[in-house]
Amino acid sequence: MHTGFARTPEPPYYAVIFTSRRTEGDDGYAAMADAMFELALQQPGCLGAESARGADGIGITVSYFTDERSVAEWKQNASHLVAQRLGKERWYEHYELRIAKVERAYSGPEGRL
Repeated sequence: MHTGFARTPEPPYYAVIFTSRRTEGDDGYAAMADAMFELALQQPGCLGAESARGADGIGITVSYFTDERSVAEWKQNASHLVAQRLGKERWYEHYELRIAKVERAYSGPEGRL
């Protein structure tokens, strides 16, 4: 699992919020999740990402993008399309995907990272 905070610019920008509940077992999930995390960071317009998963199998990954076009291009990335299909078939009991425009952002208590 990746730790740390994404370094984002001053808003506005977009957040892709993926919340999921995993199925039992790995079945290749960890390797694909790591590969998709790294691939997302290489996409034009990707500003960074944050991800966490609890012992209960519920996880949240938030990816940040400069604009809606970058989000749409990431959704259609060929490798990402394979991961999406496998996620539906093997790895997720349920998921929610939300896309939001970030209007304001704050950090603390020590200030911006």
